[in-house]
Amino acid sequence: MIPVKALFLGLVAAASLAGCSAGFEDVESQMEAIRQKPRGRVDPPPEFTPMPTYTYAAHQLRSPFAPPVNVELLVSSLGKTVEPDLNRPQEYLERFSLEALRFKGTLQRPDGPLFAILEDGNGSSQRVKVGNYLGKNQGKIVDITPTQVSIVEIVPDGRDGWVERPRSLTLSE
Repeated sequence: MIPVKALFLGLVAAASLAGCSAGFEDVESQMEAIRQKPRGRVDPPPEFTPMPTYTYAAHQLRSPFAPPVNVELLVSSLGKTVEPDLNRPQEYLERFSLEALRFKGTLQRPDGPLFAILEDGNGSSQRVKVGNYLGKNQGKIVDITPTQVSIVEIVPDGRDGWVERPRSLTLSE
């Protein structure tokens, strides 16, 4: 015996499918009218004109965002050859530019050296002393006072050589 529910569902499905077979004449006539229209034309893409190549040759020059080099200070260092020590392991603060570092204060133990407290680009505080390196240009700390950290950077001179450039960080409020 076939249950009544199954029989009822079968009849409803058959009636639904029977209703779908009629009434497509208007759709077919519409489709035929569309097929009879002339086809459109797609314009070809515009012709590609290559841009002239440019070779950047100012990579050895001073960055326009760095302060200019003082010529009087360069004259005193002309007698010695200056080169960065590329084999030296980098210190933590060499990851940051000098502009990102902030001088926050100093520390000193009795009869000990003066340390500077610098805030790095991530907001952490770092203790440094004379001889530590910082900044992107091989900057070496040469002097620490209660209000200033003096640094000497080694930067390209624009003529395939290197020069020392003095920089400083002053105490920030």
